[in-house]
Amino acid sequence: MYQWMASDRWLNQYALRLQSQGAVFTVHYWGADENHFSNLVHKHSFFEICYVLDGEGTYVDQEMQYPLTAHTLFYSRPGITHQIQSTLGLQLLFVAFELDENQSSVPARNTFQALASTETVYMTDAEQHPAAQLWRSLLRRTDNQSTLPEALVPELAGVLINSLAALFNNQAAAPGPVPRRSSSALLKQAKRYIGDNLSDDELSLGKVAAHINLSSRQLSRLFSDNILESFTEYVRQQRVRKAGELLRRSDYSIKEIAEMTGFGSVHYFTRTFHALMQATPARYRDETFIND
Repeated sequence: MYQWMASDRWLNQYALRLQSQGAVFTVHYWGADENHFSNLVHKHSFFEICYVLDGEGTYVDQEMQYPLTAHTLFYSRPGITHQIQSTLGLQLLFVAFELDENQSSVPARNTFQALASTETVYMTDAEQHPAAQLWRSLLRRTDNQSTLPEALVPELAGVLINSLAALFNNQAAAPGPVPRRSSSALLKQAKRYIGDNLSDDELSLGKVAAHINLSSRQLSRLFSDNILESFTEYVRQQRVRKAGELLRRSDYSIKEIAEMTGFGSVHYFTRTFHALMQATPARYRDETFIND
């Protein structure tokens, strides 16, 4: 499924200097090891995060021991002695990195200072976590059609490291509030729906409000507060504007244009058009028609 050696070379070629969300990382190495066995007790000055895809073993962090099974994430803190133990071998992904504090923002520095002292170093059942899924997506696969383009690798690798930091800092479980849509965005959406559906002679306030998940009262206020005219007036003006364009630039009959702009009848179309344009549709066409 995965090309282990190719994945190792791939990440170490394209994902060593990374930027993401105000953080700048120097990656010392990536690893994609199909059979990772026990190593010696050691420590290092940088961050290292590991992901077990399959296999069994034990992770020793100082005097604590954690069982390693498929889809376990674990983290080695700077300056802390640790060891991976496995006699049968692990399918193991790992990344060793440090933050370039001079190039990184204050929030990023605070995040990774917290990561250096966190007590959370081990997580199980991470298969469906977005960080784990992203990590797997960065690997070269035996089916090359599912391998990401190399241009995306640095960006996504930076996102991965930030996601892992948030996970071990316990920041990922509580998403922030979903921002409300602004009045201008809602009004733009309503106007677009109206423009796309002028031929609907039953185009109503309630129908448009339902389309953008507002109440009729909210949509009515949106029009009156932002464009200083009612919903009905706006729709009427858009229908007349569209009709005028068709009269100037097409050979459609007056009846066809009335239907295409949602007026329902030629009589209503003529009366409304004359009230706004000070001319009947026929006269307006005679005076403004553009013959391409």
